[in-house]
Amino acid sequence: MSKDQPDWPEPIVRVQSLSENCFDSIPERYIKPSTDRPSSESSNFDDANNIPIIDLGGLSGADHHVSSSILKQISDACKEWGFFQITNHGVHPDLMDKARETWRQFFHLPMELKQQYANSPKTYEGYGSRLGIEKGAILDWSDYYYLHYLPLSLKDCNKWPHLPSQCREVFDEYGRELVKLCGRLMKVLSINLGLDEKTLQNAFGGEDIGACLRVNFYPKCPRPELTLGLSSHSDPGGMTMLLPDDQVPGLQVRKCDNWITVKPARHAFIVNIGDQIQVLSNAIYKSVEHRVIVNSDKERVSLAFFYNPKSDIPIEPIKELVTVNTPSLYPPMTFDEYRLFIRMRGPRGKSQVESLKSPK
Repeated sequence: MSKDQPDWPEPIVRVQSLSENCFDSIPERYIKPSTDRPSSESSNFDDANNIPIIDLGGLSGADHHVSSSILKQISDACKEWGFFQITNHGVHPDLMDKARETWRQFFHLPMELKQQYANSPKTYEGYGSRLGIEKGAILDWSDYYYLHYLPLSLKDCNKWPHLPSQCREVFDEYGRELVKLCGRLMKVLSINLGLDEKTLQNAFGGEDIGACLRVNFYPKCPRPELTLGLSSHSDPGGMTMLLPDDQVPGLQVRKCDNWITVKPARHAFIVNIGDQIQVLSNAIYKSVEHRVIVNSDKERVSLAFFYNPKSDIPIEPIKELVTVNTPSLYPPMTFDEYRLFIRMRGPRGKSQVESLKSPK
């Protein structure tokens, strides 16, 4: 981000404060156009329509048939859904619960303590309540906290909350575990593309990658049918590892023309392909639009861990995947350049990555 990046165009209003003071209506700034509002049909879920749930338990085992089956399940999910849930992934359930509940405690601290960490569009790091800097934009019904984990040059513990007291320690351990887990999945994605297992990781910068966390807080909303907790978008980075709220569903994934409400499996992570892997795979794997609905009775907390390429490496389709019949769909662009493009505009469905495609 450039040093002269402007600040927020209007005073920031915390959605949590609105939630505590709105009883039967919400401000006009949060009311979505009728075409973007959640419908009652899209809010229902059933097991037949849930995103794939994949047990990673036998991935590294001696049984070749089991590991091959897991590889195929992941490959199919990446091509057909862009989303899947993983169980038996190696991250301890206690750490998952502790991470979520520690952040829930943060959002219930007094407002004056949270305001010490208020963010700006320069880096988005800290306590925030909007994405994008368009004046007069329709806003989402959510607050969040955004943190860098890697590279170490961006990891500024002064921007991590001091409270709750265990917050920094918990996130450090959580970040270490998720970096390892993402590295395992990157090998799987490479193998499934017919590449050496290190190809995608090397395209990201090897060990010198980026990783960050956005903790989403979706307060109760008196008119959930009029708004969204997070507008439709695809994730700009490489891969996202989402720890959802274990009590309240809210994530919706676009499948064809339908919005499917994800039913989270207990102690599972929800994995989704980001725009950078779509580009590297030359659209064999596709990032998928998703959004978040809100609830009139219950708040929600979720943790989105973003595993990203090194910010200054040009990202373009991997050479082995470019042929006469499958020409390169995307010109080179660094993740820094793409992220700036996204941050100026805010969430806009799949239009961001689609607009990068090389002219035919």
